[in-house]
Amino acid sequence: MAKAEKTGFCFGVKRAIDILERVARERGGIETLGAVVHNKQVLERLAGLGVRVAKNIEDIKGSTIATSSHGVSPQLEEELKARRIEVISTTCPFVNRAQVAARRLAESGFFVVIFGDANHPEVKGILGWTKGNSIATLDEKFVKELKPVPRRIGILSQTTQIPAHFTEFVKKLIDAAFTRDSEMRIIDTICHDIRERQSAAQKLAGEVDLMLVVGGHHSANTNRLAELCAQLTETHLIETAAEIEPSWLEGKRRIGVTAGASTAEETVEEVLAKLRG
Repeated sequence: MAKAEKTGFCFGVKRAIDILERVARERGGIETLGAVVHNKQVLERLAGLGVRVAKNIEDIKGSTIATSSHGVSPQLEEELKARRIEVISTTCPFVNRAQVAARRLAESGFFVVIFGDANHPEVKGILGWTKGNSIATLDEKFVKELKPVPRRIGILSQTTQIPAHFTEFVKKLIDAAFTRDSEMRIIDTICHDIRERQSAAQKLAGEVDLMLVVGGHHSANTNRLAELCAQLTETHLIETAAEIEPSWLEGKRRIGVTAGASTAEETVEEVLAKLRG
């Protein structure tokens, strides 16, 4: 049994949780607009400290709200301020970097293409910084629907995507849309922590008979880890040790464990303890 070199909270998640814990202690509780991270166990622990999740603006009960680590659009932030609601940002610095890149591209006249899941909170937030001159997609074929095809295209990525997939997407987009007098600007906005985590998970997956990826079933970065590991060995995504099926372990000589960026280290240790037991 072995654990990947990179587990535990990433920098952005740790920073967001530290902010929420401090504010909750100082004020006796705090609301967040949506889940601060996509991890059930972390959210349950924060709830015990007085952190309440508001599903939308109408669901906000108090006069202060914390935005999630995934970030929000400037339009949403303005709406909150117009309602005289104090905004405490826990946006991950890497997400903020992508937001700034998207804004600058749009302001410079580029049609912005975000390689990512259009329904993910982070991507929705980044789209908001382009004033509508953008699209989020995982398929380069969208170009065929654009009439005319933009002469200037700026490309960036959701921070948790797989680098190799982003590179392949960019290559296909160049083939589909790079014509005479056109211009493309490509900005690498994939998080450094995510890169290291993916690399460590792949290295371990290549050395074991079974990989367990610990994290939220709805966590984008955790699902990317499971996707990468599954290319190399049998892989299962679990939220807790309780989800481990004994049949998975039969005949397995070496088992590897990795975890998503919003998975607490104690949850990983519980999985390791169950495997040892």
